[in-house]
Amino acid sequence: MRGRVLIIAGSDSGGGAGLQADLKTVAALGGFGMTAVTALTAQNTLGVQAVFPVPIAFLEQQLASVLSDLGADTIKTGMLHSVEVVTAVAQAIRGLGSTVKVVVDPVMIAKGGASLLAAEAKASVLRELCPLAHVITPNAPEAEALTGLAVRNHADQLLAGEALCRMGAGHALIKGGHLEGATVTDVLVSADGTNHTWSSPRLKTRSTHGTGCTLASAIATLLAQGESVQEAVRLARVYVLEAIAQAPGLGQGHGPLNHGWLNSLTAIRETLERKAVRSSD
Repeated sequence: MRGRVLIIAGSDSGGGAGLQADLKTVAALGGFGMTAVTALTAQNTLGVQAVFPVPIAFLEQQLASVLSDLGADTIKTGMLHSVEVVTAVAQAIRGLGSTVKVVVDPVMIAKGGASLLAAEAKASVLRELCPLAHVITPNAPEAEALTGLAVRNHADQLLAGEALCRMGAGHALIKGGHLEGATVTDVLVSADGTNHTWSSPRLKTRSTHGTGCTLASAIATLLAQGESVQEAVRLARVYVLEAIAQAPGLGQGHGPLNHGWLNSLTAIRETLERKAVRSSD
């Protein structure tokens, strides 16, 4: 077991996204997962029926308890539904200095359409969390909401990534799953001016619940294990694609992934070679 990953996010009672997906991913990749719960949800593959926010003081206690004893190599944030939550999380992260890498998944809308981030909290994410992010991982609609730029194609993904890096992120991964086309293209833009692009055939499936949570947690785990950002994204994409391909087909709506399809990083590398997932710098 390598790499301590602290997940700060909401719970998904259906197990497909949120903390549940995060912990499954960390475990599958051989890391050690810890949590600070921001909210409880009544949720399944059809959508979010209710949200119960965790009191801020208790969230702060969770963070202090875990970090003072177990520590963390990386932190991954997910559902941070209010300004107060974003502020509390940012304050805790700033107290750690620059030794802990932070992966920010700016969760805004659930797969079923429910809002998971208050409108007034968007500015807090940009102001307080983006400058702390080693990697920020918005999908196209989230990138549009954060930057104010239209994100409809590869060129737009580059521009949005550059904008987020100007706002303080070290790296911005602009995911292309919400864009049209038979190919899904993800773009990693770095503050040093470099960028990397990965493309894969779109999988025709309804089993896509929790893909964003899973990808960000996989990246966080691989970073905790010493991988570079580029390699962490490359391997995390393979893990997620195979988890979608081997999904169990549960539920009546957007079904969960198969997070347990592998038991070693070697399997990801073997899959990468076997399926020849295309990448270009």
